[in-house]
Amino acid sequence: MREIGYDLSKHKSKSLDDIPQVQYDFVATMGCGDACPFVRAKLREDWQIPDPKNLRPADFNKVRDLIEQKVRIALSMIQ
Repeated sequence: MREIGYDLSKHKSKSLDDIPQVQYDFVATMGCGDACPFVRAKLREDWQIPDPKNLRPADFNKVRDLIEQKVRIALSMIQ
């Protein structure tokens, strides 16, 4: 992410138990299908995105860019 000017060093993963129990405008799941935990949302999509965990850097970056595109589209849908 540093390559595109985004500093993740101050971010950390959160448990779903740590997020407010409200209805969100949008929730994206990433390939977990029926096994995803339920989070209330006005709109939800299951994004079929490859797991970047063991990808080469160039392929990892493609997944990162795909997620960015999908986030931008989602933001335009809820505004």
